[in-house]
Amino acid sequence: MNSLPIVLAITGASGAPYAVRVLRSLVEARRRTWLVVSSHGLRLLATEMGIESVDALRASIGAEEWDRCVTTYTDGDRGAAPASGSTRTAGMIICPCSMGTVAAIAHGTSRSLIERAADVTLKERRRLVVVPRETPYSEIHLENMLRLTRAGGIVLPASPGYYHRPTEVTHLVDFVAARILDLVDVEHTLVRRWGGEPDALNEG
Repeated sequence: MNSLPIVLAITGASGAPYAVRVLRSLVEARRRTWLVVSSHGLRLLATEMGIESVDALRASIGAEEWDRCVTTYTDGDRGAAPASGSTRTAGMIICPCSMGTVAAIAHGTSRSLIERAADVTLKERRRLVVVPRETPYSEIHLENMLRLTRAGGIVLPASPGYYHRPTEVTHLVDFVAARILDLVDVEHTLVRRWGGEPDALNEG
């Protein structure tokens, strides 16, 4: 198991299946994961996937695997480990990332543990991947994403491709999750790399 944890935050933008797929992949790869779910993120999990609590999320992932890899933190605890730059991590993923969270990070307001952890990730020059799921973008959204990018973050919109000829919603979810995992150097087998046979992805 990699010694440095990856911070995974779930906020209230639509896209709960992406978050759950990324979390499951981190656990399957046996990567230490520090999980923070905002109150709006919990509501999102309930609305989109019927997952009513962090305990229900643990059951969905698998209790034994979860207990081996996942440590949870409360979003209101700005004194938790992810809030300190002296605590080393392998980077942070915010999936999905609401535009309110993007704005807070872009302007350094740090009102919660998620926002503070993202601020720390940027200032320590670690990999920060934010996954917005919003459409259309306003000028304010675009300016905030540009500001975050210039500060060193990576904006990865939840925009699945179709060149692999998906036949199920899970194929679209896996496409986005794979791109996220690539950016934090986590091995996976969610999609076939470009150059493979497109139809092979949909077999089985």
